[in-house]
Parts: sequence; C-alpha cells; structure tokens
Amino acid sequence: MGARAPEQTVEAADIARARAAVADVVRHTPVLPSQTLSDSTSAAVVLKAENLQRTGSFKIRGALNKLAALGERCARGVTAGSAGNHGWACAQAARTRGVRCEVFMPVEAPLSKVEGCRALGAVVHIGGASVDDCVVQARARADEAGMAFVHPFDDADVIAGQGTLGLELLEDVPDLAKVVVPVGGGGLSSGVAIAIKAQRPDVEVVGVQVETVAAFAESLRRGEPVGVSSALTIADGIAVKRPGDLTLPLVRRWLDDVVVVPEDDVAEAIVLCMEKAKLVVEGAGAVGVAALLGGQTKAAPRGTTCVVLSGGNVDAGLLATVARRHETEAGRRLVLFTRVPDRPGSLARLLVLVGEAGANLIHVEHLREGIDLHVRETAVQLTLETRGREHADEVMTCVREAGYEPHLVA
Repeated sequence: MGARAPEQTVEAADIARARAAVADVVRHTPVLPSQTLSDSTSAAVVLKAENLQRTGSFKIRGALNKLAALGERCARGVTAGSAGNHGWACAQAARTRGVRCEVFMPVEAPLSKVEGCRALGAVVHIGGASVDDCVVQARARADEAGMAFVHPFDDADVIAGQGTLGLELLEDVPDLAKVVVPVGGGGLSSGVAIAIKAQRPDVEVVGVQVETVAAFAESLRRGEPVGVSSALTIADGIAVKRPGDLTLPLVRRWLDDVVVVPEDDVAEAIVLCMEKAKLVVEGAGAVGVAALLGGQTKAAPRGTTCVVLSGGNVDAGLLATVARRHETEAGRRLVLFTRVPDRPGSLARLLVLVGEAGANLIHVEHLREGIDLHVRETAVQLTLETRGREHADEVMTCVREAGYEPHLVA
C-alpha cells in the first residue's frame, strides 16, 4: 500500500489567517436580540444574522479563503458541487478574484440559488439527485478541464474560512455561553467551534440537523462517515447524505452535541423569523431556532445563547407555502366544505352568513364532480381568513346553526 496522505486539520491560527484573506469582501454580520426566543426559553438569546451576508449565506467565507489558498492554481477557474449556497458563494468569490466558475447543482435546487449563480457569470449545470452527486460531477469536471475543485465543506481552507464567523461572535457577544449552529457537511459547525473554543473552551457548541437528512448521529456512533438516503427537505442547504472524512472527526472533537429537529418545526421556525424578527431565513438557516423552540437543546441558563441563521436564500413560492401552512395551523386560515341547494341565491346566502360572522372570503369553488350529491344540490369549498382558532370555531358554529353541515378540509 502507498503512504497515506498527511491528515488535514484546522487550527485557530488558520482561522485568523482566513479572516485577513476574506476581509475585503465578507461582511461582519449583525448579532440581533430575539425577545421572542428569550421569552420562550427564559434566557438571553441572540441571532447571528448570516442570512444578511453577501450571496445570502455564510458560504462566501469559505469560498474566498479557498481561492486565496489556491492562488495561481485556480487560474483556469474553479468548479463546485452545491445545493445552491456554496455554488453561489464560489461564483461571487470567482468573480471578485477574476476567475471562471462552473457550478453543479441538484435537480431540486431552489430557483433563487440557480439564478443567483448565473447572475454572477457562473456556468450552471443542473443534474444529480443530491449534493453528493453534484460534488462528484464537479470534481470530474475539474480534472477534465484543469480547473480547481472547491469542496463545499470537507476542506481545511473552507472550514477555516467558515470559522471566521466564530471570531465575530467572540467580539460581539462578551458573555457568550452557547452557540447553536446548523450542520450539513460539518464545515461551518466545526470551524465555528474551533474558533470559539480555542479562546473560550467553556462555551458550548451544539449542531443541528433536520431529521430527513441526518447523517451525523450514526456516523458519530460508528466513528466513520455513514451515508443516509437522500430525501426531500425544506432544509435543502444542509441536505448532505454523508459527513466528510475531515469534518466528522472535527465535529466529534469540537462540538458538544448534535441534535435533530423535525421538518414541521423547521417550517414554523421560518415563519417565526419572518413574523417576529423580520428576517427571511431559509430552512437550513432556521434549524437552530427550531431546536430551541422544540426543546432539542436548551438555552444556556447564564450568559447569552447565540443561534446562527446560516442563510436566507429561499424561493418566494416556498415562503408563501410555509406561511399558508402556518396560518392554517394557527386557525387563521379556514377551508370549509359544505353542500347547498342548487338554485339561485343559495351560495349568496351562505356567503352573507360567513361575512356576518366576521370571516374574510379568500376563495370559493363549486364542486360537482366525484362527490355524492343529491341531484338538486351542489357542494362548495370556501377558503376563509379568520382572526384565530377561537374565531374559526365561531364561524363553524354559525354555519352549522344555520342548517348547513360544514366540514374542515385539511
């Protein structure tokens, strides 16, 4: 057997050098207090708004540092395999440094991220079922064209770049006690943990994955990277099927815990960030908020807990879907099905009744096909806006007492 390549590692000094290398482009993003999370956890909680970073996520930090480390070796350009944020960051970094960039993205990549890469001049290739597939394609393209491949997480220079976020937290939160950070491939979480614990080993760092693509739990248990099946997830930015050979031991050494949150909790966390913090945060960026709200990890009883909002690149259509779902769950959106006589004025009388109950009509639909109806009746489905669950119950009662048989539609 040939000699093994020396094992890569990342030290605090690497992160300090990375900060100097990326300082001309990377924004020092704000740390914002969260009254909602502080009240719900009875502790001091702040948000690291990395969704306000250039290209909308933390990834620009690692991409820029990698290009700086490559130097002349990236003269022919760079390739990247990415769910979107890493590719977008590489496109920005390549444009800033004046080199070519090709990005390989999965079929389900959000449109906003695809368009973001193209707007910066990157050549985008769509294909592959997961980030892992795209990484393989990007690496092959780099070998074929003599370009430099930039891994999204399993690279010491990329990890060091991501770790610069941790240095900002040390400066901005003097009483920092705990950091809750998303985990996909492990580059951000390990880099942040190294940066912080090198100076403040007492600070707890907890990583968060989404349950549909959570490879770290079994990998940490076995002591080696273990792949999981790819699945559709609202947190596409951390949908990594297999931890890296470099990041897995770093996560084991530097993080205190890795927890898993349900998809539905992530959706609610996106809405909370939008409604309460007035921040647009993607699913991958909201998993830390979900973990605090769901109790998978607790805020520090003393000092300040910081939740890293790692990105904000989410399609408007998905935001609308998540918001509608939240409105329904909160009882502020009611879909009501009932039957009415099939004669003039019947629907008008029902709508007057609903209006007098204080509900706002959003949509009405006649249904005549595929339903067991009397020959002289028709079915209608009303989408209503109400003031909350109690008001929705009042509307249903009002309709029922008027002689109709209303049913809620899930």
